[in-house]
Amino acid sequence: MKQMKLFLGPQHPGMHGNASIHLFVDGDMIKKSFLLPGMLHRGFEKGMERHSWVNNISLIPRVCVPEPDINEMAFAMGTEKLLGLEIPERAHWIRMIMLELARISAHLMSYGGLGGPTGNYTLMYHAHADRNSILDIFEQISGHRVYHQYIVPGGVRKDLPLGIEKDIHAFLDDLESRYEEYRDLGIENPSVVMRIKDNIMLPESVVWELGVTGIGMRSATNKPNDIRKVMPYARYDQVEFEVPTSNYSDARARVDIKLKEVVQSIRIIRQCLAKMPEGDVRVPLMRGQSMRWTVPKGYVYSALECSRGEFAYFMVANGGTNPYRVGVRGASYPQGLLGIEKYLPGTRIDDASLWVDTMGVCSPEIDR
Repeated sequence: MKQMKLFLGPQHPGMHGNASIHLFVDGDMIKKSFLLPGMLHRGFEKGMERHSWVNNISLIPRVCVPEPDINEMAFAMGTEKLLGLEIPERAHWIRMIMLELARISAHLMSYGGLGGPTGNYTLMYHAHADRNSILDIFEQISGHRVYHQYIVPGGVRKDLPLGIEKDIHAFLDDLESRYEEYRDLGIENPSVVMRIKDNIMLPESVVWELGVTGIGMRSATNKPNDIRKVMPYARYDQVEFEVPTSNYSDARARVDIKLKEVVQSIRIIRQCLAKMPEGDVRVPLMRGQSMRWTVPKGYVYSALECSRGEFAYFMVANGGTNPYRVGVRGASYPQGLLGIEKYLPGTRIDDASLWVDTMGVCSPEIDR
């Protein structure tokens, strides 16, 4: 019995999401590992092909629970390209506010996720309390806390409620004022640093081999490759922000970039609130066709930058009421599936949770 099989997740405080990692260990060293992502949300691509275009609005947010708005945005942008539709100017800015709030929420969940594997529950409580404040804002805007169904083809479902700008500014001011406290609790905390510094490496050669994007790539290559910059969508070309990078590829570098991205997201949201014009927020689609409107024949690749990297939908329309084909480009697929199988072996058992957290693995976008 030199080698033993262990299961990490899904019912485990160290596992993030509904996935399970099967570990073959010798002592506390991982010799072989593979991900089993299909524990809750799965089969979305075929699900979308069996639902109408409009019904998919309520299905797609579940492809990634911590950051559902990216699915709404990718689907809406793709549908609008197929329709040749230009949405109202105000809708672009509202979409950016929602996306950046979702990015902050996802980063806070990930940062707080360090608390379980490292025994630092104060960090987890702080991060999840602040994320809960973002959910309060989402509830005010959309009526929903988790799955918002707010970014829709044609714009956004409804305008922002009166006074929400004041609540958003108040939250951002409070979060920004505690940035250094967050660093002290987490990546400057000696007990956390011992676990993540020079550990869970993701060198540049592995980045190119697996096709890793987002923070994983930017931490290993020092290249500011961000779709919001290189292929701007919405109105990202009209706001100023920086893309944090690093020339070192350990877990601490990735977490450090996440915190710096929170600061940049705050900066973007403030600019959106200042520059957002008045006006309509939605173009009505297919009047008289109710829930069965059609999309002309064509295909589109709709990509955006999420908290984990390049997230995209490839959609094919055949002129019917349903998409003919939908393919989801999950941002965490390379490091969450291929990376766990090939590069998690050689680390220790207690590093597996840190891999999933700092790599930003979201299991539904893998088993989609």
